[in-house]
Amino acid sequence: MPYRRTEKTQARLDSQRGEILAAAVALLAETGYAGCSMAAVAARAGVGTGSVYRQFPSKADLIVEVFREVVSREIASVEAAAAQGDVRERVVAVIETFAGRALKAPRLAYALLAEPVDAVVEAERLVFRRAFREVIAKAIADGVTRGLLPPQDAEATAAALVGAGAETLVGPLAGNGGPDTIPNLVTFTLRALGSSDPGRSS
Repeated sequence: MPYRRTEKTQARLDSQRGEILAAAVALLAETGYAGCSMAAVAARAGVGTGSVYRQFPSKADLIVEVFREVVSREIASVEAAAAQGDVRERVVAVIETFAGRALKAPRLAYALLAEPVDAVVEAERLVFRRAFREVIAKAIADGVTRGLLPPQDAEATAAALVGAGAETLVGPLAGNGGPDTIPNLVTFTLRALGSSDPGRSS
């Protein structure tokens, strides 16, 4: 007869998994991907290294889950930012929200955006970019349909904005930025949308 976990055992394992993920997120925000070893995560979570490996077969598997958890929060934030205002304001709000949150947690954001990682984690990073791009593309397509933006490929514009945003943030996240980072991104965003005036009115 195959072994079946009791509800109590499963609840304990689920709780432990949550604690390990929380420890990994905190450690990633402090030390980045390179310093987020399985042993370090175990120590931070107050469990044995073997317990971490029972939940996550490898560091890459653990960090993929961390990416998914953190990215889900970031996407929810930018979706909320995109919910109000005219078309340009909605897209600008997404850029400002994403960049502002990244600059408040630079080490974590650098790990999410640019730090060298394993291939499986890099694949998850692409999923993140695609989700972010889709939020922007939806707003742009709506603006084009309603005649509030000039005709354009919404997906291409959104992809360009995501790429430019990530590239622009790399320096500041590594400590080489200034106070103009977000204003410069906003100006670029408005121009990319087809606005000759960096004002926000449609």
